[in-house]
Amino acid sequence: MITPEQFSAFAASRRSTRDFLPTPIDPQIIDDILTDAMTAPSWSNLRSFMVGVATGERRDRLSAEMLRRWAAVARARSGGVRGVLGLLGRPWAIPVSDYNMVRPYPTELAPRGRKIGAELYKVLGVARQDTAGRDAQTAHNYEFFGAPVEIFLFAHKGLGVYSVSDASLFAENLMLSAHARGLGACAQGSVALWSKVVRREFRLPRRYKLVYGIALGYPSEHAVNSFQAERLPLSDIIVEGV
Repeated sequence: MITPEQFSAFAASRRSTRDFLPTPIDPQIIDDILTDAMTAPSWSNLRSFMVGVATGERRDRLSAEMLRRWAAVARARSGGVRGVLGLLGRPWAIPVSDYNMVRPYPTELAPRGRKIGAELYKVLGVARQDTAGRDAQTAHNYEFFGAPVEIFLFAHKGLGVYSVSDASLFAENLMLSAHARGLGACAQGSVALWSKVVRREFRLPRRYKLVYGIALGYPSEHAVNSFQAERLPLSDIIVEGV
């Protein structure tokens, strides 16, 4: 049994990995991580989620197709209004996700997003006005940051928010299990922007919707992997009684 202090130190040491080594992961290790993830709590033990594991050729096909679509979107954005309208002639490139991924952050939460974005891009050496650099970093998302494994997480649409909650509890256990084995992980909402691309690679039951992906692999020595997001004080999240 680990001590509370050991758990606190372990949990605090986990961080999102954004650059991976190409080193393959033993399939048994992937199975062990998924088995650990299944110990997460679930609404009425329904386990209202499914996962698709992409490695090898499937992983490469998905990456190549997402990069192709992102390149078309990036070109359209750089062309102003005319470029965006031109994207209508390439409907295959228009992001269509199972959940609404493109929405502004709520006013009271937006400063947190701007802060971490600025800090992360500073570590990456990409200036705010460097459009090409920012586009290249976005493209790195669709290379799964070089990870040899991308896990796609799907939630049953029949339970709404409870399915997504189940899936996210599963994902947290998955990432902690990976961390315990010396692996890194990064949850990727960006890969959910083209859900049909993902769906055609798996025999997925009709009522499951893509929530996000998780890049999985061994962390590289890139400086971005030393980046530590701010841990908010408890006072920012605890609601006072009336």
